Amino acid sequence: MTLEGVAQAPPTPTEGAAAASPAATSSAATPSAATSSAVASPIATSPAAAPPGELEPPRYLGSRRRRPAVSTAVRVAVPLLLVAAWWYGTGSGAIPPDVLAGPGAVLGALGELVATGQLGDYLLASARRAGLGVLAGGGIGLLLGVVAGLSALGEELIDPTMQMKRAVPFLALVPLFISWFGVEETFKVVLIAVAAASPMYAYSYLGVRGVDRKTVEAARGFGLTGPRLVLGVVIPTALPNILMALRICLSVSLTGLIAAEQIGATEGIGYLVTLAQQYYRSDYMVLCILIYAVLGLLIDLAIRGVERLAMPWRGHVAAR
Repeated sequence: MTLEGVAQAPPTPTEGAAAASPAATSSAATPSAATSSAVASPIATSPAAAPPGELEPPRYLGSRRRRPAVSTAVRVAVPLLLVAAWWYGTGSGAIPPDVLAGPGAVLGALGELVATGQLGDYLLASARRAGLGVLAGGGIGLLLGVVAGLSALGEELIDPTMQMKRAVPFLALVPLFISWFGVEETFKVVLIAVAAASPMYAYSYLGVRGVDRKTVEAARGFGLTGPRLVLGVVIPTALPNILMALRICLSVSLTGLIAAEQIGATEGIGYLVTLAQQYYRSDYMVLCILIYAVLGLLIDLAIRGVERLAMPWRGHVAAR
């Protein structure tokens, strides 16, 4: 058969049936389309998909705060254990009284100071000296830290001197300050101020340098410049570092307070430590240590309160 005959040959019965029934062909293609659709979406139609009950729920990423009673119990657990061990050691005779006075003797010494009114006077004198010293030293350190953090020229002028000053222990300056200021109140306040200036400068400088440059540029775009930029943007952004510096300054001021009140003082907690050492009263020595510990705890609680008021947007991300 020639090519023309093949082209003009009639269709076979099978071909004719297929050509004569296009609807059947369309209907035959429908299951394939359904099959491909089922393959394309196995989650909706596949029977092998895992049931929803077996999926692991996502972890909660927010902050869960403990109840106040539970948090307080956890905080005081270790101090109470230390007090219990101290009480048992001194009460059982394992620790001699001349080595460490017992809680009863310390409470007796506290009662003596309260009865005579000396405790209140000593606390007020120490608080006044520490407050003035931290206010002066912290203010100077904050100012220098902000200037050095904002300006390259300020950093070149201030930072080397502050780093050298930070490397010198402030207790090494006691003889020099005595020759300059004597042993009166000025010497004590200046010594505490020098001790508080270094941590405030270091943390303030770090906080100012950590401010996002885009935030500063955005504030300048809204017209904030000079002191308004520093007080409105830079200081609030660096506030976490500044508050941490304040916490350290207050703690360091207690060390400077002991050294200052042991020289030429007639009142104060440091003066009480000197008296206890002279008369070998271990109960007064332990009492002074506990007073400093309580003062440090109160300082920490006060700074935490300021942080919550000044920075309410900061969430607690510590693992519980």
